[in-house]
Amino acid sequence: MQNLITSTTERHHSNLFQVFYSYYQLTKPRIIVLLLVTTAAGTFLAAKGQVDPLLLCATLIGGWLAAAAANTINCLYDRDIDRIMERTSLRPLPSGRVRPSHALIFAGTLATLSFVILATVANLTAAFLAQSGIVFYVLVYTHWLKRHTVQNIVIGGAAGAIPPLVGWAAVTGDLSWAAWMLFLIVFLWTPPHFWALAIYIRDEYSEVGVPMLPVVEGNEVTAKQIWLYTWLMLASTAVLVYPLGVCGAVYAAVAVLLGIPFVKKARQLLGDPENRDVARSLFKYSILYMMLLCLGMVIDSLPWAHHINYTVAENLQTLLGAFSVSF
Repeated sequence: MQNLITSTTERHHSNLFQVFYSYYQLTKPRIIVLLLVTTAAGTFLAAKGQVDPLLLCATLIGGWLAAAAANTINCLYDRDIDRIMERTSLRPLPSGRVRPSHALIFAGTLATLSFVILATVANLTAAFLAQSGIVFYVLVYTHWLKRHTVQNIVIGGAAGAIPPLVGWAAVTGDLSWAAWMLFLIVFLWTPPHFWALAIYIRDEYSEVGVPMLPVVEGNEVTAKQIWLYTWLMLASTAVLVYPLGVCGAVYAAVAVLLGIPFVKKARQLLGDPENRDVARSLFKYSILYMMLLCLGMVIDSLPWAHHINYTVAENLQTLLGAFSVSF
């Protein structure tokens, strides 16, 4: 703990706005946006589109605070390697704009507020799930996995897959098979997403000694793993339609249309694993993919989409019935 909070750097803010902005940067806001999208998907699916606005707002705010706390501690723990990597050297802690002890207090405050909001407006299940995400991300991924095993992203992906569970539990108070399938989709999406980035910035990870798969096993092995996880992820997205039946035709169409470019980009990287531009393209598309897939879940859950799903299912059943009679 002493190593976490000691530092020789000095702060150099010139006004109050810069102070607020530095703490805001500690939360890694761009990452949180995607986590909130998956949280919203879990909330809408659990509520079948009939979401209480107050509950939705409290869940998203509580989720944001929990993710912000986890990201802040991650910045605190990784400030030594962040100082070396060009991409992260200007972050608030390695640049000296925020003291480590202040960052730790900030993270604790965020985590506490998250628990209070979720426990008060939603329920204890959602609150404890959000806290478990913080613990898993900090202790399991950041402290244990990230610097010690090439499977860091695979196992650590569980932390990023918790937000949809929080959204689901906020509505129902428990976790169904559908909730765990949402977890699995995000879990399987994580390796293609982060390994594509790791190929793109492999030299930076190598410089700081982080054993990402491309650094240890090479780009070719990584591209093969991305190809495998891509298909596992796509298969898991179909389970929400059948056999679970929590999503219908609207979501199914979105999932198929989004999956085709994902497969094409993963196949392109498989054929040319040294091409950093292809890896970067896959990484960027994976973000868009998850955001739009979750949007498809939300739209599919809305009442007007239920009519479309029912009509398509009825027509499909009629078509299959006629086909079976003909044989």
